[in-house]
Order: sequence, then structure tokens, then C-alpha cells
Amino acid sequence: MTASNAPASAGPREFFGGRLNLEQQRKCAKELLELVRDGDPQACGRVNTHHPNANIDDFKLAEAQLVIARENGFLSWPRMKAHIERLRFDQLRIEAGKPDLPDTPETTHIRCGEDIRHSLEVGGFKGRFLEFSDPYCQGPVPRVPQAEFISRRADFIAGAYGRAQEEAEARLKAEYAAVEKLAEGAPAVLWFEHDHYDQLILARLLSSFHRTETRPDLKMICVGQVPGVQDFVGLGQLHPEVLLWLWEYEQRPVTEEQLALGARVWDAVTDASPSALAEIAAAGTPALQLMAPALRRHLAELPAPKTGLGMTQRITLSILDDLGDMPAGQIFQILMARREPLPFLGDLMFWHVLTELAKSTDPVILMDPESAGQPWPKRVFSLRDAGRRVLAGEEDYVSIQRGVRWVGGVEIRPGRSAWRWDEEKGEVLRA
Repeated sequence: MTASNAPASAGPREFFGGRLNLEQQRKCAKELLELVRDGDPQACGRVNTHHPNANIDDFKLAEAQLVIARENGFLSWPRMKAHIERLRFDQLRIEAGKPDLPDTPETTHIRCGEDIRHSLEVGGFKGRFLEFSDPYCQGPVPRVPQAEFISRRADFIAGAYGRAQEEAEARLKAEYAAVEKLAEGAPAVLWFEHDHYDQLILARLLSSFHRTETRPDLKMICVGQVPGVQDFVGLGQLHPEVLLWLWEYEQRPVTEEQLALGARVWDAVTDASPSALAEIAAAGTPALQLMAPALRRHLAELPAPKTGLGMTQRITLSILDDLGDMPAGQIFQILMARREPLPFLGDLMFWHVLTELAKSTDPVILMDPESAGQPWPKRVFSLRDAGRRVLAGEEDYVSIQRGVRWVGGVEIRPGRSAWRWDEEKGEVLRA
């Protein structure tokens, strides 16, 4: 499946869990039918998009149902109906405490976070859950020996997310060791989605498995869309019965080609130059269809040619420029629900972005001191004149940033010549 191409402004995402209601969909079809017969231009546009051969002047209920089904990601109304009935059947079994046993206790489920652990348990999965969640989308990802790599990652995580350094390093060591200790031939399933938080971790895991011949029996569930979920952001939003559906219909064996591609991507991610990664993204990644779009989003965190801002930084400043002063939690909500084209940030990751912006030598944003004692989501930020100049391309953010910023293996130092990402051309530039 490919990631959605809907514009970030199409908006607000609903983070729907995938539990469609058949009666509600029938009601939607009847409402569409009435609107089309009344000549509503928006409704007619929906028909033209999803059923261009329909006769608007003689529009029927069956055709309205087809449009509703296709809007939900199905080829036909009967297929959507069958999908809804299947999910309802699994839901009832789960609620009765009698779910099917999808896996075996020997299975390891590998996921880059805790978000589906409980849903897998509720859905009847009995295998071991293994979290591997080093967030390579932020902080240094250098090409160094693993012991040094883990140490540097732990230093970043401790400083950026307010964790104890010893605790962060111990957790990382345990996660990396657990992956390396997976038994040869034992069933292991990789659960991932389409954003670059997930895809960079997937590349690292595939690279690790590519280097060894004594690997587990690897399968993968990797999706950018889920039928019935128009605003799919991540696996964590899905109901347990939808995870069961993915297990049955989207699980695939991991191929040697995918392992090799993962290794090539990981090698490029850790390079001090983004050129190789940009070449992979431009050429496409047929073996892992969701990888190339995620790599382009990752590269968009490099400084832009005119402003020096990464995409997340630019979106954050633009929200404040458009809407005025607001609490950090509200900025995060707007970014995730409306403006981020490929949502990937966790809340603490976004807080790190905000605090780094506020530290610039000429602050681009400023926190209201009266809100300083509040929990971070309630702390109010405003855009400063320096932020407006940067957004307008009148000042380069790299020249006023404080400290070092990383995009994978690419180091961005204040006041130094930096690699840039030209989003319009889809290429990296050396400033």
C-alpha cells in the first residue's frame, strides 16, 4: 500500500480506529444521493472523483453506495460490507473473551513503541512483544561502532526528553541486545507504518538482519493505508479487530531484496552527507514502497535553502505566525491534525523542537514567563521578530541556532556551511 497523498491542509485528521458502522454508511449513501439529486456541487464533485462514469441526472442509491465505499478505500460496496461484517464478528468474539489465536507463544512482535501492545493482547495475540523505539528521526545517527552509537543516542535522549542518562542507555542496550538474540528460525513479525520515525527504524532492523545468516523467520506488516480509515496516521489508532485484519491480509515474508535495501538505506542515513539518501529517495524503493516517501520527509528536516528551517520548525513557526500566541499543546495538536503531511512526532519530541527554537541566539519564539510553572503543554509561546524574518527568508536560521542539530548522520552547526534540502526540486544542496 502507498501512503496517502492528501494535502496537509485537507483537514483535521480524525484518528479513526477503523470500526466502520454499516448502518451509518448506508445513511451516508442516502444523504449523498439526496445531495446529488439536489445538484450540490461538492457532492457531485465527490461522485466525479470516485465514480466518473455515473450519470448525475439519473443517479441511483447503488451508485451512491459505490462512491461511499470508494471514499473508504474499497473497490465496491459489497467488499466494504464484507469487511465491516468481518470486523464486527471479530469484535464480538473479543468482547466475549473468545478471540481466535492468531499467532503462537513463540512469536515475537517487534514494534517501534508501546502503542499496539495492549491491543494485540486484547485481540488474542500470545507472542512476546518487543519494543525497539530509538527515535532516529531526531538527534545524531552517526556511522560509528555500536557501543559508541548507543552511548551517543542515550546522551541525546536524556538531554532532549528529560530522561536519566543511565536509564536511557540501559534501555537502548536492552532493546538492541534483544533483537540480536532472536533465535534462528523463530517467528518474528515487524509491525510498521509509513512515517519516517517508523521507516528509519525499519531500515535499521532490516540492516541488522541482513548482516547475519542466523536470522529469525521474518515477516512484516507495513502499511500506509487501512481500508475504512481515511486519515490513517499509525497502527496505534486502530482497534484490536483491525490489527487482526492486518495480520491476516497484510502480513508478508521479508525478502532478501528488502533486507538488502534496508541495509543500503541505513548506510545512507548514517552518512555525513545526505546525497546517497537523496538518490535512493529520488530513484524510488519498489521493494519497500513506503520507504522513499518517508526518506523525502526525513530529508525535509534539513535546512531549507532560503530560511535554514527544517520542515517541522517551519510548520511550528507558521502556526504561530498565522494564529498568534498559544500553548505548546495546542501548537502540537494543530501540527499533527492539520499541517504535518506525514505525522511522526511524539509529544516529547515536539517539545524538544520548541525548546531548541526558543534557545536561538536571537530567539525566534518566546515562552510567556507567567506560564513557565505549568506543565509543558500549557506553556504559552509567541513568535518573535526574528522568527518572522526567518520565515520571510530575510534571515537564515542556521546562523542563529544555538548548538548542533542533526538529521540522521548530517551535522548542522550554527553559522557553518550546511547541507540544504530543496523541497521543490527534491534535491540536496551544499550551501
